[in-house]
Amino acid sequence: MAYVAASGSAPAVRLNLPFIIGASSVGTLIEWYDFYLYGVLAAFFSKHFFSPQLDPNIAFILSLAVFWTGFLVRPFGAIVFGHLGDLIGRKFTFMLTLLLMGASTFVVGLLPGYGTLGALAPVLLVLMRVIQGLALGGEYGGAATYIAEHAPDGKRGLYTSWIQTTATMGIVLALLVILVCRLGFGDQAFGDWAWRVPFWISAVLVLLSIYIRLKLEESPLFARLREQGKASANPAKESFTSGKNWGLIFLALFGATAPEGVVWYTGQFYALFYMTTVLKVPYVTVYILMMIVLTAGAPFFIVFGALSDKIGRRNIMTAGFALAVISYWPVFTWMGTFKDNPFVLGILVFYMVILVTMVYGPIAAFLVELFPARIRYTSMSLPYHVGNGVFGGLVPLAGASIAAATGTALGGLVYPIAIAALGVVVSLAGLKSRTDEVKIWEEVGGPPPLVPDQP
Repeated sequence: MAYVAASGSAPAVRLNLPFIIGASSVGTLIEWYDFYLYGVLAAFFSKHFFSPQLDPNIAFILSLAVFWTGFLVRPFGAIVFGHLGDLIGRKFTFMLTLLLMGASTFVVGLLPGYGTLGALAPVLLVLMRVIQGLALGGEYGGAATYIAEHAPDGKRGLYTSWIQTTATMGIVLALLVILVCRLGFGDQAFGDWAWRVPFWISAVLVLLSIYIRLKLEESPLFARLREQGKASANPAKESFTSGKNWGLIFLALFGATAPEGVVWYTGQFYALFYMTTVLKVPYVTVYILMMIVLTAGAPFFIVFGALSDKIGRRNIMTAGFALAVISYWPVFTWMGTFKDNPFVLGILVFYMVILVTMVYGPIAAFLVELFPARIRYTSMSLPYHVGNGVFGGLVPLAGASIAAATGTALGGLVYPIAIAALGVVVSLAGLKSRTDEVKIWEEVGGPPPLVPDQP
Protein backbone atom coordinates (compact mmCIF):
# COMPACT_ATOMS: atom_id res chain seq x y z
CA MET A 1 0.00 0.00 0.00
CA ALA A 2 1.14 3.55 -0.69
CA TYR A 3 1.04 6.28 1.92
CA VAL A 4 1.30 10.05 1.80
CA ALA A 5 2.65 12.35 4.45
CA ALA A 6 0.15 14.77 5.96
CA SER A 7 2.59 17.60 6.40
CA GLY A 8 0.63 20.81 6.30
CA SER A 9 1.59 23.04 3.40
CA ALA A 10 4.43 20.78 2.33
CA PRO A 11 3.92 18.74 -0.83
CA ALA A 12 2.60 15.23 -0.29
CA VAL A 13 5.29 12.56 -0.16
CA ARG A 14 4.52 9.04 -1.28
CA LEU A 15 6.01 6.41 0.99
CA ASN A 16 5.51 3.22 -1.00
CA LEU A 17 8.66 1.50 0.26
CA PRO A 18 8.66 -1.54 -2.05
CA PHE A 19 8.45 0.69 -5.13
CA ILE A 20 11.01 3.15 -3.75
CA ILE A 21 13.49 0.37 -2.98
CA GLY A 22 12.85 -1.31 -6.32
CA ALA A 23 13.21 1.85 -8.42
CA SER A 24 16.35 2.97 -6.59
CA SER A 25 17.90 -0.48 -6.71
CA VAL A 26 17.21 -1.17 -10.38
CA GLY A 27 18.96 2.03 -11.38
CA THR A 28 21.93 1.28 -9.16
CA LEU A 29 22.12 -2.30 -10.47
CA ILE A 30 22.31 -0.99 -14.04
CA GLU A 31 25.06 1.45 -13.09
CA TRP A 32 27.07 -1.39 -11.54
CA TYR A 33 26.43 -3.50 -14.68
CA ASP A 34 27.82 -0.66 -16.80
CA PHE A 35 30.80 -0.15 -14.51
CA TYR A 36 31.83 -3.80 -14.31
CA LEU A 37 31.49 -4.68 -17.99
CA TYR A 38 34.97 -3.29 -18.44
CA GLY A 39 36.39 -5.33 -15.57
CA VAL A 40 35.06 -8.62 -16.91
CA LEU A 41 36.31 -7.75 -20.40
CA ALA A 42 39.68 -6.31 -19.32
CA ALA A 43 41.58 -8.91 -21.36
CA PHE A 44 39.78 -7.82 -24.56
CA PHE A 45 40.55 -4.17 -23.93
CA SER A 46 44.22 -5.07 -23.48
CA LYS A 47 44.22 -6.49 -27.02
CA HIS A 48 42.22 -3.75 -28.75
CA PHE A 49 43.32 -0.52 -27.05
CA PHE A 50 47.05 -0.99 -26.50
CA SER A 51 49.97 -1.39 -28.88
CA PRO A 52 50.36 -4.94 -30.21
CA GLN A 53 54.11 -4.47 -29.65
CA LEU A 54 53.57 -4.63 -25.87
CA ASP A 55 54.10 -7.82 -23.90
CA PRO A 56 50.58 -9.30 -23.32
CA ASN A 57 51.09 -9.36 -19.54
CA ILE A 58 52.07 -5.67 -19.53
CA ALA A 59 49.09 -4.83 -21.74
CA PHE A 60 46.77 -6.68 -19.35
CA ILE A 61 48.19 -4.84 -16.33
CA LEU A 62 47.72 -1.53 -18.20
CA SER A 63 44.15 -2.54 -18.97
CA LEU A 64 43.57 -3.15 -15.25
CA ALA A 65 45.14 0.24 -14.54
CA VAL A 66 42.56 1.83 -16.84
CA PHE A 67 39.89 -0.13 -14.94
CA TRP A 68 41.24 1.39 -11.72
CA THR A 69 41.00 4.96 -13.05
CA GLY A 70 37.24 4.61 -12.82
CA PHE A 71 37.63 3.76 -9.14
CA LEU A 72 40.23 6.43 -8.55
CA VAL A 73 37.91 9.29 -9.52
CA ARG A 74 34.88 7.97 -7.65
CA PRO A 75 35.72 10.07 -4.54
CA PHE A 76 35.68 13.23 -6.69
CA GLY A 77 32.27 12.23 -8.02
CA ALA A 78 31.20 11.66 -4.43
CA ILE A 79 32.21 15.23 -3.50
CA VAL A 80 30.65 16.92 -6.55
CA PHE A 81 27.40 14.97 -6.65
CA GLY A 82 27.18 14.65 -2.89
CA HIS A 83 27.32 18.45 -2.70
CA LEU A 84 24.54 18.70 -5.30
CA GLY A 85 22.49 16.05 -3.51
CA ASP A 86 22.64 17.91 -0.19
CA LEU A 87 22.06 21.26 -1.92
CA ILE A 88 19.43 20.51 -4.57
CA GLY A 89 17.99 17.12 -3.69
CA ARG A 90 18.56 13.38 -3.73
CA LYS A 91 16.31 12.53 -6.69
CA PHE A 92 17.70 15.09 -9.18
CA THR A 93 21.27 14.05 -8.44
CA PHE A 94 20.94 10.32 -8.88
CA MET A 95 18.96 10.88 -12.09
CA LEU A 96 21.87 12.93 -13.42
CA THR A 97 24.46 10.30 -12.48
CA LEU A 98 22.42 7.60 -14.22
CA LEU A 99 22.38 9.61 -17.46
CA LEU A 100 26.15 10.18 -17.31
CA MET A 101 26.87 6.51 -16.66
CA GLY A 102 24.60 5.36 -19.47
CA ALA A 103 26.04 7.78 -22.02
CA SER A 104 29.70 7.02 -21.22
CA THR A 105 29.11 3.26 -21.25
CA PHE A 106 27.42 3.42 -24.64
CA VAL A 107 30.34 5.44 -26.03
CA VAL A 108 32.82 2.80 -24.81
CA GLY A 109 31.02 0.38 -27.12
CA LEU A 110 31.64 2.75 -30.05
CA LEU A 111 35.28 3.71 -29.44
CA PRO A 112 37.74 2.75 -32.22
CA GLY A 113 40.74 0.73 -31.06
CA TYR A 114 44.51 1.19 -31.22
CA GLY A 115 44.64 0.06 -34.85
CA THR A 116 42.52 3.07 -35.87
CA LEU A 117 43.42 5.81 -33.39
CA GLY A 118 46.85 4.75 -32.15
CA ALA A 119 47.78 6.17 -28.74
CA LEU A 120 44.57 8.25 -28.69
CA ALA A 121 42.52 5.06 -28.22
CA PRO A 122 43.57 4.33 -24.62
CA VAL A 123 43.32 8.07 -23.81
CA LEU A 124 39.66 8.15 -24.87
CA LEU A 125 39.05 4.91 -23.03
CA VAL A 126 40.45 6.44 -19.85
CA LEU A 127 38.23 9.49 -20.35
CA MET A 128 35.11 7.31 -20.54
CA ARG A 129 36.21 5.39 -17.43
CA VAL A 130 36.67 8.71 -15.63
CA ILE A 131 33.12 9.80 -16.50
CA GLN A 132 31.81 6.41 -15.37
CA GLY A 133 33.70 6.70 -12.10
CA LEU A 134 32.45 10.22 -11.44
CA ALA A 135 28.87 9.13 -12.11
CA LEU A 136 29.09 6.11 -9.85
CA GLY A 137 30.65 8.30 -7.17
CA GLY A 138 27.38 10.20 -7.01
CA GLU A 139 24.94 7.37 -7.65
CA TYR A 140 25.47 5.07 -4.70
CA GLY A 141 25.38 7.73 -1.98
CA GLY A 142 22.23 9.21 -3.48
CA ALA A 143 20.37 5.93 -3.75
CA ALA A 144 21.46 4.71 -0.30
CA THR A 145 20.56 8.03 1.33
CA TYR A 146 17.24 8.15 -0.53
CA ILE A 147 16.17 4.71 0.70
CA ALA A 148 17.49 5.32 4.23
CA GLU A 149 15.54 8.56 4.51
CA HIS A 150 12.34 6.72 3.68
CA ALA A 151 13.02 3.82 6.07
CA PRO A 152 11.70 3.81 9.65
CA ASP A 153 14.12 3.85 12.55
CA GLY A 154 14.90 0.30 13.67
CA LYS A 155 14.62 -1.20 10.18
CA ARG A 156 17.15 0.85 8.28
CA GLY A 157 19.61 -2.01 7.96
CA LEU A 158 16.92 -4.23 6.45
CA TYR A 159 15.71 -1.70 3.89
CA THR A 160 19.09 -0.34 2.79
CA SER A 161 20.50 -3.85 2.46
CA TRP A 162 18.38 -4.29 -0.67
CA ILE A 163 20.51 -1.71 -2.47
CA GLN A 164 23.61 -3.57 -1.27
CA THR A 165 22.60 -6.52 -3.46
CA THR A 166 22.85 -4.40 -6.60
CA ALA A 167 26.64 -4.36 -6.93
CA THR A 168 26.77 -8.15 -6.81
CA MET A 169 23.78 -8.60 -9.09
CA GLY A 170 25.32 -6.05 -11.46
CA ILE A 171 28.26 -8.42 -11.87
CA VAL A 172 25.84 -11.32 -12.41
CA LEU A 173 24.02 -9.35 -15.11
CA ALA A 174 27.31 -8.41 -16.77
CA LEU A 175 28.51 -12.02 -16.73
CA LEU A 176 25.18 -13.27 -18.09
CA VAL A 177 25.05 -10.79 -20.97
CA ILE A 178 28.71 -11.38 -21.85
CA LEU A 179 28.31 -15.17 -21.72
CA VAL A 180 25.23 -15.09 -23.98
CA CYS A 181 27.06 -12.82 -26.43
CA ARG A 182 30.23 -14.94 -26.43
CA LEU A 183 28.32 -18.15 -27.03
CA GLY A 184 25.91 -16.55 -29.50
CA PHE A 185 28.47 -14.76 -31.68
CA GLY A 186 31.28 -17.27 -31.21
CA ASP A 187 34.75 -16.60 -29.81
CA GLN A 188 36.16 -15.21 -33.04
CA ALA A 189 33.41 -12.64 -33.69
CA PHE A 190 33.18 -11.72 -30.01
CA GLY A 191 36.92 -11.11 -29.82
CA ASP A 192 36.85 -9.03 -33.02
CA TRP A 193 33.83 -6.78 -32.45
CA ALA A 194 30.91 -8.35 -30.56
CA TRP A 195 32.48 -7.53 -27.17
CA ARG A 196 30.91 -4.12 -27.86
CA VAL A 197 27.32 -5.45 -27.79
CA PRO A 198 26.98 -5.59 -23.95
CA PHE A 199 27.90 -1.89 -23.86
CA TRP A 200 25.21 -1.06 -26.42
CA ILE A 201 22.61 -3.03 -24.46
CA SER A 202 23.21 -0.79 -21.47
CA ALA A 203 21.54 2.12 -23.30
CA VAL A 204 18.20 0.26 -23.28
CA LEU A 205 18.57 -0.64 -19.62
CA VAL A 206 19.39 2.96 -18.65
CA LEU A 207 16.37 4.35 -20.49
CA LEU A 208 14.15 1.83 -18.69
CA SER A 209 15.60 2.84 -15.34
CA ILE A 210 15.15 6.55 -16.06
CA TYR A 211 11.49 5.93 -16.88
CA ILE A 212 11.00 4.14 -13.55
CA ARG A 213 12.91 6.70 -11.49
CA LEU A 214 10.93 9.62 -12.94
CA LYS A 215 8.00 8.32 -10.88
CA LEU A 216 9.90 8.88 -7.64
CA GLU A 217 9.51 11.96 -5.45
CA GLU A 218 12.05 13.69 -3.25
CA SER A 219 13.15 12.07 0.02
CA PRO A 220 10.60 13.07 2.72
CA LEU A 221 13.37 13.73 5.24
CA PHE A 222 15.21 16.04 2.85
CA ALA A 223 11.94 17.76 1.89
CA ARG A 224 11.23 18.37 5.59
CA LEU A 225 14.79 19.60 6.12
CA ARG A 226 14.44 22.12 3.29
CA GLU A 227 10.97 23.20 4.44
CA GLN A 228 12.33 23.92 7.92
CA GLY A 229 15.27 25.91 6.53
CA LYS A 230 17.78 23.44 7.96
CA ALA A 231 19.35 22.33 4.68
CA SER A 232 23.01 23.22 4.23
CA ALA A 233 23.83 26.26 2.08
CA ASN A 234 27.28 24.84 1.28
CA PRO A 235 27.41 21.08 2.02
CA ALA A 236 30.97 20.55 0.76
CA LYS A 237 32.36 23.38 2.87
CA GLU A 238 30.41 22.25 5.92
CA SER A 239 31.54 18.63 5.46
CA PHE A 240 35.22 19.27 4.88
CA THR A 241 36.02 22.20 7.16
CA SER A 242 34.85 20.47 10.32
CA GLY A 243 37.51 18.64 12.33
CA LYS A 244 34.86 16.49 13.98
CA ASN A 245 33.42 15.49 10.61
CA TRP A 246 36.90 14.65 9.24
CA GLY A 247 37.38 12.42 12.28
CA LEU A 248 34.18 10.55 11.42
CA ILE A 249 35.24 10.30 7.75
CA PHE A 250 38.62 8.75 8.63
CA LEU A 251 37.06 6.32 11.10
CA ALA A 252 34.50 5.32 8.49
CA LEU A 253 37.23 4.91 5.88
CA PHE A 254 39.78 2.82 7.76
CA GLY A 255 37.39 1.10 10.14
CA ALA A 256 34.67 0.22 7.65
CA THR A 257 34.75 1.11 3.95
CA ALA A 258 38.39 0.35 2.98
CA PRO A 259 38.42 -3.13 4.58
CA GLU A 260 34.90 -3.72 3.27
CA GLY A 261 36.08 -2.69 -0.21
CA VAL A 262 39.00 -5.12 -0.33
CA VAL A 263 36.83 -7.98 0.98
CA TRP A 264 34.23 -7.21 -1.68
CA TYR A 265 36.68 -7.13 -4.59
CA THR A 266 38.71 -10.10 -3.39
CA GLY A 267 35.69 -12.34 -2.87
CA GLN A 268 34.08 -11.51 -6.19
CA PHE A 269 36.35 -9.84 -8.73
CA TYR A 270 39.77 -11.14 -7.73
CA ALA A 271 38.35 -14.64 -7.40
CA LEU A 272 37.07 -14.38 -10.99
CA PHE A 273 40.43 -13.11 -12.30
CA TYR A 274 42.31 -15.74 -10.32
CA MET A 275 40.31 -18.63 -11.75
CA THR A 276 40.50 -17.42 -15.34
CA THR A 277 44.05 -16.03 -15.55
CA VAL A 278 46.02 -18.01 -12.93
CA LEU A 279 44.20 -21.34 -12.63
CA LYS A 280 43.20 -21.30 -16.32
CA VAL A 281 39.70 -22.59 -15.63
CA PRO A 282 37.59 -22.31 -18.85
CA TYR A 283 35.70 -19.00 -18.95
CA VAL A 284 32.30 -20.68 -19.46
CA THR A 285 32.81 -22.70 -16.27
CA VAL A 286 33.95 -19.62 -14.32
CA TYR A 287 31.11 -17.39 -15.54
CA ILE A 288 28.42 -19.97 -14.76
CA LEU A 289 29.97 -20.77 -11.38
CA MET A 290 30.18 -17.08 -10.45
CA MET A 291 26.61 -16.38 -11.54
CA ILE A 292 25.26 -19.27 -9.47
CA VAL A 293 27.34 -18.46 -6.40
CA LEU A 294 26.71 -14.71 -6.48
CA THR A 295 22.98 -15.20 -6.94
CA ALA A 296 22.86 -17.75 -4.11
CA GLY A 297 24.80 -15.41 -1.85
CA ALA A 298 22.79 -12.24 -2.61
CA PRO A 299 19.97 -12.91 -0.07
CA PHE A 300 22.56 -12.83 2.71
CA PHE A 301 23.03 -9.10 2.16
CA ILE A 302 19.48 -8.74 3.46
CA VAL A 303 20.05 -11.29 6.22
CA PHE A 304 23.03 -9.42 7.62
CA GLY A 305 21.44 -6.02 6.99
CA ALA A 306 18.42 -7.05 9.05
CA LEU A 307 20.63 -8.67 11.71
CA SER A 308 22.57 -5.42 12.04
CA ASP A 309 19.35 -3.74 13.17
CA LYS A 310 19.39 -6.09 16.15
CA ILE A 311 23.04 -6.58 17.15
CA GLY A 312 24.81 -3.59 15.60
CA ARG A 313 26.47 -2.79 12.27
CA ARG A 314 30.08 -2.73 13.47
CA ASN A 315 29.97 -6.15 15.13
CA ILE A 316 28.98 -7.96 11.95
CA MET A 317 31.37 -6.06 9.69
CA THR A 318 34.36 -6.54 11.99
CA ALA A 319 33.71 -10.28 12.18
CA GLY A 320 33.79 -10.38 8.38
CA PHE A 321 37.11 -8.50 8.27
CA ALA A 322 38.66 -10.88 10.80
CA LEU A 323 37.50 -13.98 8.93
CA ALA A 324 39.00 -12.59 5.71
CA VAL A 325 42.38 -12.06 7.40
CA ILE A 326 42.64 -15.61 8.69
CA SER A 327 41.07 -17.50 5.80
CA TYR A 328 42.01 -15.90 2.46
CA TRP A 329 45.37 -17.62 2.13
CA PRO A 330 44.06 -21.16 2.77
CA VAL A 331 40.96 -20.56 0.62
CA PHE A 332 42.96 -19.48 -2.44
CA THR A 333 45.43 -22.32 -1.81
CA TRP A 334 42.53 -24.80 -1.87
CA MET A 335 41.22 -23.17 -5.06
CA GLY A 336 44.50 -24.13 -6.73
CA THR A 337 44.31 -27.65 -5.31
CA PHE A 338 40.72 -28.19 -6.50
CA LYS A 339 40.84 -26.16 -9.71
CA ASP A 340 39.42 -29.10 -11.69
CA ASN A 341 36.47 -29.53 -9.33
CA PRO A 342 33.78 -26.84 -9.98
CA PHE A 343 31.73 -27.96 -6.98
CA VAL A 344 34.56 -27.37 -4.52
CA LEU A 345 35.50 -24.13 -6.28
CA GLY A 346 31.89 -23.04 -5.93
CA ILE A 347 31.87 -23.77 -2.19
CA LEU A 348 35.08 -21.81 -1.67
CA VAL A 349 33.87 -18.79 -3.65
CA PHE A 350 30.48 -18.98 -1.89
CA TYR A 351 32.26 -18.76 1.46
CA MET A 352 34.05 -15.60 0.29
CA VAL A 353 30.75 -14.15 -0.94
CA ILE A 354 29.26 -14.72 2.53
CA LEU A 355 32.11 -12.63 3.93
CA VAL A 356 31.21 -9.97 1.37
CA THR A 357 27.59 -9.96 2.55
CA MET A 358 28.71 -9.63 6.18
CA VAL A 359 30.80 -6.53 5.53
CA TYR A 360 28.67 -4.95 2.79
CA GLY A 361 25.10 -5.68 3.89
CA PRO A 362 25.14 -3.24 6.86
CA ILE A 363 27.44 -0.57 5.38
CA ALA A 364 24.82 1.78 3.88
CA ALA A 365 22.83 2.03 7.10
CA PHE A 366 26.06 2.42 9.08
CA LEU A 367 27.22 5.36 6.95
CA VAL A 368 23.82 7.08 6.86
CA GLU A 369 23.58 6.97 10.65
CA LEU A 370 27.11 8.29 11.12
CA PHE A 371 26.52 11.71 9.53
CA PRO A 372 23.86 14.45 10.01
CA ALA A 373 21.10 14.87 7.42
CA ARG A 374 22.16 18.31 6.16
CA ILE A 375 25.54 16.99 4.92
CA ARG A 376 24.79 13.27 4.80
CA TYR A 377 25.00 12.70 1.02
CA THR A 378 28.36 14.51 0.77
CA SER A 379 29.93 13.12 3.93
CA MET A 380 29.01 9.44 3.53
CA SER A 381 29.85 9.33 -0.18
CA LEU A 382 33.49 10.32 0.31
CA PRO A 383 34.65 7.53 2.65
CA TYR A 384 32.50 5.00 0.78
CA HIS A 385 34.09 5.74 -2.58
CA VAL A 386 37.64 6.18 -1.30
CA GLY A 387 37.30 2.87 0.54
CA ASN A 388 35.64 0.97 -2.28
CA GLY A 389 37.06 2.88 -5.23
CA VAL A 390 40.66 3.53 -4.28
CA PHE A 391 41.37 0.72 -1.80
CA GLY A 392 38.90 -1.89 -3.06
CA GLY A 393 39.26 -1.13 -6.75
CA LEU A 394 43.02 -1.52 -6.44
CA VAL A 395 42.69 -5.22 -5.53
CA PRO A 396 42.86 -6.66 -9.11
CA LEU A 397 45.71 -4.36 -10.17
CA ALA A 398 47.65 -4.76 -6.89
CA GLY A 399 47.10 -8.50 -6.88
CA ALA A 400 48.30 -8.96 -10.48
CA SER A 401 51.26 -6.61 -9.95
CA ILE A 402 52.44 -8.17 -6.68
CA ALA A 403 52.04 -11.67 -8.11
CA ALA A 404 54.07 -10.69 -11.20
CA ALA A 405 56.78 -9.02 -9.11
CA THR A 406 57.13 -11.88 -6.61
CA GLY A 407 56.49 -14.75 -8.99
CA THR A 408 54.01 -16.11 -6.42
CA ALA A 409 50.35 -16.30 -7.46
CA LEU A 410 49.17 -16.04 -3.84
CA GLY A 411 51.37 -13.00 -3.22
CA GLY A 412 48.59 -10.73 -4.42
CA LEU A 413 46.61 -11.57 -1.27
CA VAL A 414 49.02 -9.64 0.94
CA TYR A 415 47.29 -6.37 0.04
CA PRO A 416 43.65 -7.24 0.91
CA ILE A 417 44.71 -9.15 4.03
CA ALA A 418 46.68 -6.13 5.31
CA ILE A 419 43.78 -3.69 4.73
CA ALA A 420 41.26 -6.06 6.32
CA ALA A 421 43.55 -6.44 9.36
CA LEU A 422 43.75 -2.65 9.66
CA GLY A 423 39.95 -2.56 9.58
CA VAL A 424 39.72 -4.96 12.53
CA VAL A 425 41.99 -2.76 14.66
CA VAL A 426 40.39 0.59 13.75
CA SER A 427 36.79 -0.60 13.98
CA LEU A 428 37.26 -2.16 17.42
CA ALA A 429 39.23 0.82 18.73
CA GLY A 430 37.29 3.72 17.24
CA LEU A 431 33.77 2.82 16.12
CA LYS A 432 30.68 2.52 18.28
CA SER A 433 29.17 -0.94 18.29
CA ARG A 434 25.58 0.30 18.10
CA THR A 435 25.25 3.18 15.63
CA ASP A 436 21.99 1.43 14.68
CA GLU A 437 20.37 3.14 17.67
CA VAL A 438 20.59 6.52 15.90
CA LYS A 439 17.15 8.01 15.15
CA ILE A 440 17.72 10.07 12.00
CA TRP A 441 14.15 11.43 11.90
CA GLU A 442 14.78 13.28 15.16
CA GLU A 443 16.87 15.78 13.19
CA VAL A 444 13.68 17.17 11.58
CA GLY A 445 11.28 16.80 14.51
CA GLY A 446 10.19 13.23 13.86
CA PRO A 447 8.64 11.49 10.85
CA PRO A 448 5.55 12.98 9.20
CA PRO A 449 2.19 11.43 10.11
CA LEU A 450 1.07 8.87 7.54
CA VAL A 451 -2.40 8.55 6.04
CA PRO A 452 -3.50 5.96 3.45
CA ASP A 453 -3.22 7.11 -0.16
CA GLN A 454 -6.59 7.07 -1.88
CA PRO A 455 -6.90 4.70 -4.87
